[in-house]
Amino acid sequence: MAQGTLYIVGTPIGNLEDITFRAVNTLKSVDVIACEDTRVTRILLNKYGIKGKKILSHHQYNEKNSISGLLKLLEEGLNVAFVSDAGTPAISDPGNNLVQHAVQAGIPVIPIPGPSAVTTLLSICHFPVDIYTFEGFLPHKKGRQTRLNDIANRQHPTVLFESTHRIVRLLEELFTVCGDRELFIGRELTKIHETLFRGKISEARKWVQKASIKGEFALIIAPKEKDE
Repeated sequence: MAQGTLYIVGTPIGNLEDITFRAVNTLKSVDVIACEDTRVTRILLNKYGIKGKKILSHHQYNEKNSISGLLKLLEEGLNVAFVSDAGTPAISDPGNNLVQHAVQAGIPVIPIPGPSAVTTLLSICHFPVDIYTFEGFLPHKKGRQTRLNDIANRQHPTVLFESTHRIVRLLEELFTVCGDRELFIGRELTKIHETLFRGKISEARKWVQKASIKGEFALIIAPKEKDE
């Protein structure tokens, strides 16, 4: 029996219309859809009339058992699509362990490109981003200060993700290690309450105190200036 194929499918980061024809057709054609949160994924599937699919949950808390189950389905010849709650899987989202195990098992893994908060924000950044480092979410405790110091000393921009609960703390830390450097912030990208901020870190600290800090944040920190 021929093995199935694992498709890693990029889905919208907010606006449900930001999905490719290929992604929709892939979700329609596969036998099984694995997803981070079935409730979130059903909203997307309903939007595009995708019905009657076997939908399985795969997230960081169940991935050990989930991976073995998905590999069994793939080895039986079923095609599986994996989607995260938003954006491209395995980019600060579940998915990488599943891909690793599938590759080790000799199962074909096909990318279906889609949106990413990283490239979305980079595409409208007002300073050069031809070279950048993606940090994702910084660790909460161990190693956090080391990573912050690395960001402060880089000669190219750094992209970070942060949650509503920690954005104020992050900006305070960045101001301490980087000084009053330029940055670009996107809050709730592509969603109804999308907000963009361009300016200095000190200005951003005041901005988050006045504006709503609800939602997910993506930040681009400008590089260290040569005279710093």
